Amino acid sequence: MKDEHWSARPEGGGYAALWLITKIALACGRNATRLLLYPITLYFFVRRRYERRVSYAYLERAFGRQASAWQVLRHIHRFASTILDRVFLLSERYTRFDIKVHGLGELVSRMRPDRGLLLLGAHVGSFEVLRVLASERPDVKVAALLDTQKTPAMTRILHSLNPTIARNVIDASRPGTDIVLALGEALSEGALVTLLADRARAREETVVVDFMDAPAPFPVAPFLIGSLLKVPLVMCVGMYRGGNRYDLYFEALADELVLPRAGRKAALRSFVQHYATRLEYYVRQDPYNWFNWHDFWKIEHDGGTESSDRDAALAGRGAG
Repeated sequence: MKDEHWSARPEGGGYAALWLITKIALACGRNATRLLLYPITLYFFVRRRYERRVSYAYLERAFGRQASAWQVLRHIHRFASTILDRVFLLSERYTRFDIKVHGLGELVSRMRPDRGLLLLGAHVGSFEVLRVLASERPDVKVAALLDTQKTPAMTRILHSLNPTIARNVIDASRPGTDIVLALGEALSEGALVTLLADRARAREETVVVDFMDAPAPFPVAPFLIGSLLKVPLVMCVGMYRGGNRYDLYFEALADELVLPRAGRKAALRSFVQHYATRLEYYVRQDPYNWFNWHDFWKIEHDGGTESSDRDAALAGRGAG
């Protein structure tokens, strides 16, 4: 497997193809457009060799046995389904979905008009189902921290569907100081600030914790931001259940993350481990909801990378 950071991987699909599928979806509806997901799934299974290989490796880890081509195809199809659904969620066509919300009290009890909170998500299911809840509370601002440079074509198309949401995006590709200032401003206005806390950018500081029975690197920046800005941290996971069904979960992680000077690293590691443990709980409910298309368990050291012999063997399966 080619040894490179996930951020160096090219975006899947060009602007023209994504634009065409979006137009078809809006014109023909969700059910008709979902038929296109089958050839799209097969295309990516054949053409995206790297993602196919890490899917084999991940599914073997998740299920504890060698993964089949059918399972990998199902994994890709699940991902494609959530991407298509983003078109309808961002264009506010919510009636097409059956979304069950769990733990809403965990979120609402921590909301204040003068102090927002951080919603920590992950590359699991669809974070966009949160839009349904936001539509019921138009008085609450939802701001998203996103790296708009990673998938520029997809970002451009999705933002065109809902310019209001696009205006509330905080670009994660900006300098760190600018990001913190923008986050602080949004939180002071009582905003719910959403960010994905399971993937580190290139050269970003990480901490290694246990995740799915193996050490894995998690970024520390989301948690340090929460500690610095002294706001509640709530986990948010939107699990796709097939068809038009989603389960949206809210789970409070901390009313305020306090990192003492003495034992700061240990306290931070412990909290990241807590997040990883809860994330694993949701991933194991339905492993096909996991959409980190890279060697998540690869640990970098001083600019290099290393994976265990077992991980390298897993990743090599299905490489033909």
